[in-house]
Amino acid sequence: MSSRRQSGSAFKPFVYAVALENGLSPVSRLQGLQQVAIEAPSGIWIPRDERANGRDEMTLREALIESNNAAAVLLQQRVGTRPVLQLARSLGVPNQPDVPSLALGSGLVTPLELTTAYAVFPNGGYRVRPRGILSVKDGAGQAVDLDTIERERIISEETAFQMVTMLQDVVSRGTGAAARSYGLGAAIGGKTGSTNDYRDAWFVGFNSSVVVGVWAGFDQPQTIRQGGTGARIALPIWADFMRRVQRLVPARPFEAPAGLEPHELCLISYKRPVNGCPTYVEYFKDGDSVPKELCPIHEGTFKQEAQRAVNDMLRAIGEGIRGIFR
Repeated sequence: MSSRRQSGSAFKPFVYAVALENGLSPVSRLQGLQQVAIEAPSGIWIPRDERANGRDEMTLREALIESNNAAAVLLQQRVGTRPVLQLARSLGVPNQPDVPSLALGSGLVTPLELTTAYAVFPNGGYRVRPRGILSVKDGAGQAVDLDTIERERIISEETAFQMVTMLQDVVSRGTGAAARSYGLGAAIGGKTGSTNDYRDAWFVGFNSSVVVGVWAGFDQPQTIRQGGTGARIALPIWADFMRRVQRLVPARPFEAPAGLEPHELCLISYKRPVNGCPTYVEYFKDGDSVPKELCPIHEGTFKQEAQRAVNDMLRAIGEGIRGIFR
């Protein structure tokens, strides 16, 4: 519990939380993913990504689902490293490095620190101090000592819920999707993490009742095995434990706070749905930019096709006018 290891992609949710706290939404778009190159003292650093799909633009939700490295690094550059360091420190993850690779979990953490930090999401934005003893009872069964709960608000309730929905998507259709094959049907979320040469494998996840973190690796860092990712090594351990815990500590669905506004979007394009779109409900904070464009992927009705054409024409006119004044 006291050994410190790199967290890999399990650190990424804190970068995304900072972005949501500073005016972005889960469907805000990151552009230029194929051109991410950072000047470092040792030269130009380009984040590597085994799962890169070649796309140059993604929403925050998509990028976290796929654990896209370039997106996380670009997002850190956009929101600034200092706010990410501040959030990590506020959540009990101190002494992280002020480097571009912070978003990829290059800093050292303990399993307890990382798991405690994740609790801010299902806790509605509150950090809770971990406690080893809840109460002490005497021989008559009377409580003689109670350890009080210490809570501190770190992020807004709205941001916490948006993060919960994004981390649920990681489990539903992202790098943590294997959790479903272990019989976990309740509302769960979480994030995988792996480090260079597969030396550390992580999965930190939660339901509405419990947060659990799993780290796997050797005392002296070495490759666990080729392809030994968090999804393949740590997640099965986490899922087995969570399946047992859910029998003892029932979980409930997460409920959106009153400060969020629901909008139905296309599950593929993350834009306003047309006929034929698979849909989901996205929740927006006050001030978030809600997509106005219709989905360009699915067919839709004639009326929706005409509306898309008008929108495209207006967008082209707007870009032309901006070009005149550059």
